[in-house]
Amino acid sequence: MPSLDNLQANISLNNLKIFSINISQESLPKAESFFKELNIKNLDIYFDAPITLAKKISLRGIPTSILFNKEGKEFARIIGPIDFNDKEFINWLKLYN
Repeated sequence: MPSLDNLQANISLNNLKIFSINISQESLPKAESFFKELNIKNLDIYFDAPITLAKKISLRGIPTSILFNKEGKEFARIIGPIDFNDKEFINWLKLYN
């Protein structure tokens, strides 16, 4: 989560909008506490507790990062953890900014 928060704050990716979606049954206060504990300042909290969105996008594992272009078309899907601070990944992502 901290590297995802850093990615959202990256000024060279000014068209980037990250939606970190919680699919568990957690409450907003619990999610806010988690964000505070990890010092997450650049992400908003979203919930998909009935997993409606997860089903619609055929989510196959957690965590999953799905990247959409400006037209709303999926161009990449990463299943599993990733270091969003990785310079090679950031440079690749800049191609879609």
